[in-house]
Amino acid sequence: MIALTLAELAAATGGELSEVTDPQALITGPVVIDSRKVAPGGLFAAFRGEQVDGHDYAERAVAAGAVAVLAERPVGVPAVVVPDTQRALGLLGRAVVERAKGARLVALTGSAGKTSTKDLIGQLLARLGPTVATEGSLNNELGFPLTAARVEEDTRFLVLEMGARHRGDIAYLCELARPSIGLVLNVGSAHLGEFGSKEGIAQAKGELVESLPADGTALLNADDPLVRAMAARTRAKVVLFGEGPDAHVRAQDVRLDSTGRPSFTLTTPAGSAPVRLRLYGEHHVSNALAAAAVATELGLSVDDTAAALGEAGALSRWRMEVVERADGVTVVNDAYNANPESMRAALRALATMGGRGPGRRRTWAVLGEMRELGEDSLDEHDAIGRLAVRLDVTKLVAVGGREAAHMELGARNEGSWGEESVLVSDADAAVELLRGQLRPGDVVLVKASRSVGLERVAEAILADGAAR
Repeated sequence: MIALTLAELAAATGGELSEVTDPQALITGPVVIDSRKVAPGGLFAAFRGEQVDGHDYAERAVAAGAVAVLAERPVGVPAVVVPDTQRALGLLGRAVVERAKGARLVALTGSAGKTSTKDLIGQLLARLGPTVATEGSLNNELGFPLTAARVEEDTRFLVLEMGARHRGDIAYLCELARPSIGLVLNVGSAHLGEFGSKEGIAQAKGELVESLPADGTALLNADDPLVRAMAARTRAKVVLFGEGPDAHVRAQDVRLDSTGRPSFTLTTPAGSAPVRLRLYGEHHVSNALAAAAVATELGLSVDDTAAALGEAGALSRWRMEVVERADGVTVVNDAYNANPESMRAALRALATMGGRGPGRRRTWAVLGEMRELGEDSLDEHDAIGRLAVRLDVTKLVAVGGREAAHMELGARNEGSWGEESVLVSDADAAVELLRGQLRPGDVVLVKASRSVGLERVAEAILADGAAR
């Protein structure tokens, strides 16, 4: 973190010093919201939650080495007292970034693929210089300041993932971060229940390109009509990426190998180069193109971009995380989150990994419920069950209640399946089913919305394999 004095922190956040004996004491980081993660020289931001009040842990945080506490009331130890800790933390992030004079800010949003794409961008830009990127998928109003607090004076690139649950969320983050490059991946069905329609989601995602300066760059998915239309909402330069012939950065000759890993020819105005990804699933082609568009815009050559894409791995857990057990069972843990678009992409990857013909492997789709889909939820779950049949998945295991039941019913109605689809109540029941029926060589996909907790299924069957 670029060091700030307590006096500078108070000025940046509009706060007042409390119990501070040395206003010039330096905060050198990290900034944390969990008192158990405090390190010497850091800052503890105290939040009032429904169950726990962080202010009660202020003394413990300072005893552990925090220089001070960012708080909404005096806490008996050195503190900067502010009206709103969340807002103040955002202002702290902005103050740190403004001190990183040479850093370029890249922000990205979309309904699916944000974290995987952010990880790719971070790995590509690291070839150009020191890069800081959002950790995991911490993409809300806390994600920006906690990421910004990791910026150093020599940081050249800051990559920020931005999510939205309400209109105005991304506009607020852009007010603090002020990106010069904005990337929009897609407009899907995630949070459809909150926004009411895909057009409503597009309105919220487009706040990113509206915030860009005239000398900035908007990178838009040419294959998504709702994203492409955002070109009219920005004063920045527009660069299109996609598989269509008019995309500035595009993929040609896309193909998948027998394990589901894509390869393609990356084509840009500066030239072309072959790419072979280590990631699984054709949907990663679009993510890779988005990352390539960012990297080439910032000066990475086409050849270096292609090479970096070929070397890049999955940095965040439970996103098409592929592990093979000793007995040949392959587990695809994609259980971090789910929406209709990402479910379809994962099922297609599973079908590819299973193969075709006499040597075809048995494929299992262990799918939980997709949350926040509003009034379309039952129809969307039905459609996923039907797609599993069309892709010839060997067995669908739907996990959960009403929505999962509609997924399983959709499979049976589509294919008149017998025992090829089954509904189970929870993750434990799914594990017991798999333990009794898995055979060497099977491929198992596990996917659901994060709150469902299906990652436990993947972890359990992997642990079973290790114990054999």
